[in-house]
Amino acid sequence: MTVEEPFKLAIPDATIDLLRQKLSLAVLPDELEEAGWDYGVPLADIRRLVARWKDGYNWRNHEAQINDELPQFTRDIAIDGFGVLNVHYVHKRSDVVDAIPLLFVHGWPGSFLEVRKILPLLLQSSPEHPSFHVVALSLPGYGFSEAPKKRGFSLPQFAEVGNKLMLSLGYNEYVTQGGDWGHMITQRMATEYGPKHSKGMRSNLPIGPVPHPTKAPLLLLSHLLFGYSKDEQEGLERSQRQATIGGGYAAEQSTQPQTLGYGLADSPVGLLAWIYEKLVRWTDDYPWTDDEVLTWISIFWFSRAGPAASIRIYFEVAKSAPGEVLSDMFTVDQTSAVPMGYSFFPKELVRLPRRWLKARNLVFQSELHERGGHFAAHEVPELLVGDVRRMFGRGGPAFGVVPGKTGYA
Repeated sequence: MTVEEPFKLAIPDATIDLLRQKLSLAVLPDELEEAGWDYGVPLADIRRLVARWKDGYNWRNHEAQINDELPQFTRDIAIDGFGVLNVHYVHKRSDVVDAIPLLFVHGWPGSFLEVRKILPLLLQSSPEHPSFHVVALSLPGYGFSEAPKKRGFSLPQFAEVGNKLMLSLGYNEYVTQGGDWGHMITQRMATEYGPKHSKGMRSNLPIGPVPHPTKAPLLLLSHLLFGYSKDEQEGLERSQRQATIGGGYAAEQSTQPQTLGYGLADSPVGLLAWIYEKLVRWTDDYPWTDDEVLTWISIFWFSRAGPAASIRIYFEVAKSAPGEVLSDMFTVDQTSAVPMGYSFFPKELVRLPRRWLKARNLVFQSELHERGGHFAAHEVPELLVGDVRRMFGRGGPAFGVVPGKTGYA
C-alpha cells in the first residue's frame, strides 16, 4: 500500500511575483460598442479582474483558508501502462463510524475546490440523514496531482486512479458523485469496478443517447410520436444552444489542445478569460465575487502541471472513439448494474427529456430544482447534498448499498 503524505498549498513567492509581472505587461484587445457578452467576455470584466489579481487579490489569505478548510494529501498510485502518478486529494472522515465512503470527482474547468462547500454538509451526522466519509480527487493534470507523461491517458485510466485511491484509503466499497468529466469517470468506475467496489453512482449531468435511426431507433420513434412538456422543451432548446454556440471550446480542446495550451500556460489573462466565460455562462446567475473567480483561476495557474494539462482529457477521450463527436460519448452506460441517480438543475449545459435517460440501473431522479447550473456543488451545495442524502439515506432507493455502512450513528 502506498504511503499517504499530508499536503498544504504553499506557492513559492517567486511564482506569485511572476504572475503579477505578467499581469502588469498584459495587452488587452479592443471591443465593439455595446458588444455585451455576444462576442465573449466583456472587456470591462477582464480589466477589473486583472487589476484585482495584480494589485488587490491576496493569494496568501486564500491559500491559508483552503489549507484550514480542506485536509489535503498526496500519494503515489501506479496506473497500468503509465507508471506511477503522485495524486493530490482531499480526505475527511466522518465522526460516524458507519458513514458511507463517497468519492467526489470534478470535471473541467473545475478542481478539488468544488468539494469545499459540500464537504461539511456531507460530514454532518443526524437521525434524519446519513453521513459520509468524503474523498475529493484532483484528477491527474489538475490542481496538484501529477499529469500523465504519455499519450492515451483516457477514461479507463482516470477510473483506475479513482478506484485505486479509494482502495488505498481502506474503502473497499464506496459510492461516487460526479459532474462534467466526473460523470464520465464515475460511470466508467461503475462499469469496471462495480458492483464489487463501486456500489452506487450519482451525477448532476443527466445525459444519455439522443434519438437516432440506428443507435436509438425506439427513442427516435418516441421523439416523433409524442410531445414534450414546457420544461422539457426549454431543456432541449438550452441543449441545442450549447451545441451550436457554446461548444467551440470543446472542439478546440478535443482536436488541438497543445496549440491552445501555449496561450493558457503563458498568459494569465488568456487563462482568466477562457475559464471566466464558462463560470458565468454555465451557472444560474450565480453571484461570483471577484476573489471567488480569481481563487478558482489561480488553482489552474499555480497547478502542478500547468493549465494546459487539464484540457488534454478532451483529446484523449475523442481519440479513443474515432468517428464519434464528443457529445455522443457522454451517454448512459447500459452495461453497469450499479444503482445510479441523477440531479436536475435548470441551467445545466445539457437538459434532456427524462424518457431519453432510461437505463436499467437508474433508481433515483430528483425533481427539477428551481435554481442551479453546471457547478451545482459550488452554486447550490445544499440542494445537491439533499439529493445525495435522499438517494442513500433511509427510505432511499440505494439505502444500504454499501454493506454495513448506512451512514447513521
